Amino acid sequence: MKPTVLLTHPLPPEWIASLDAQVTLIAGGEESPGWRESLLQALPHADGIISLLTARVDDSILEKTTHLRVVSNMAVGVDNIDVPACTRRGVPVGNTPGAMTDATADLTMSLLLAAARRLPESSADAREGRWQTWSPTGWLGADLRGATLGIIGLGKIGRAVAERARGFGLRIQYWQPRERSEGEASGAEYVPLDELLSSSDFLSLHCPLTKSTRGLIDESALRKMKPSAILINAARGPVVNTSALTRALTENWIAAAALDVTDPEPLPPSHPLYALPNCFILPHIGSATHGTRKRMAEMACENLLAGLRGERLPNCVNTEVYD
Repeated sequence: MKPTVLLTHPLPPEWIASLDAQVTLIAGGEESPGWRESLLQALPHADGIISLLTARVDDSILEKTTHLRVVSNMAVGVDNIDVPACTRRGVPVGNTPGAMTDATADLTMSLLLAAARRLPESSADAREGRWQTWSPTGWLGADLRGATLGIIGLGKIGRAVAERARGFGLRIQYWQPRERSEGEASGAEYVPLDELLSSSDFLSLHCPLTKSTRGLIDESALRKMKPSAILINAARGPVVNTSALTRALTENWIAAAALDVTDPEPLPPSHPLYALPNCFILPHIGSATHGTRKRMAEMACENLLAGLRGERLPNCVNTEVYD
C-alpha cells in the first residue's frame, strides 16, 4: 500500500508532482490555516506530514499518530514544530534552507527602501489629494549612503541582505544570539547588541524565533535605538514585542517600522499599528515569488519522500534522530 501523507494546506499540483503515484495524499482546505477536522481524523493513518508554518505540529498532534515516519516543513523556520517532541519519537523533521534566501533578501531591501523614502505615506498622499505641488521640504526621507545597517542574525538571509545593502553604500554591522564564527561576517562588523541598537540607522531582523529571541526587540531595546532609526522585520513576528513597538512609533522613540511579519499573525485590521503613518505592514510575503514557493514545495517533497523510504533527509533539523 502507498504511504499516507497529510498536507496541511493545498498546493498547486505542479509544485508537488513528485508525490504523484507514490503516496496517498490528504490535503487540508483553503479556508483553514491549520488542522481541519478531516486531517485530524486521518492522523492515525499518517506516515508523513507536509506542514506549512500556519499549522502547529506539537504533542497534541503527534500523540494522535501511530506510525509517523517524517515531518517535512515547507519553510526554513521550524518554530511551528515541536522539534524535541518529534525527536523523542524518532521522527526526523525537514525544512527548506536556501530556497527563500534571495526572495526574502530582496523583500527586505524593498521594505528598507520604502520606509526610508516614505513611499507608502507619500503614495497615499498623492492618491488622496494631498499632493498639491512639488515641495522642496515635502516627504523628506532618509539617506542610505553612509548610513549604518544593523543586522540581527547573519545567516544566509542576513548575509544576502548585507550583500545587497553594500551596493547602496550602507555600512554593515551585525549581532547574533550565538557565538560568531570566523569568516561568517564577511564585509560586516560584529558589535555587541546594545551597540548595534544604539548606532544603527536601519535595524533589520533575520534571526530564527527561539526562546532567546522571542521578544528580543522589547521596550528596553527600542528605547536604545536612535529617534531617526527604522526597524525592519522579515524574520518572525514574535521577535518584536508588538505593544512596545506600537508605543515606540506613537511616541517617536524610533522613526518608522516596516514589517513583513507580525505578532499576532495576521494582525487584526483594527490594530493601531495600521493607523500609524510611520508603520508599513505586509502579509508575510518574504518568500512569495513563483520560483521560490515552487522550490520550497519541491524541497519539502524531497525531504518527505526520503523519510518515507527510511533514508536520511536532505535537509534535517534534528539529525540526532539518526544517531
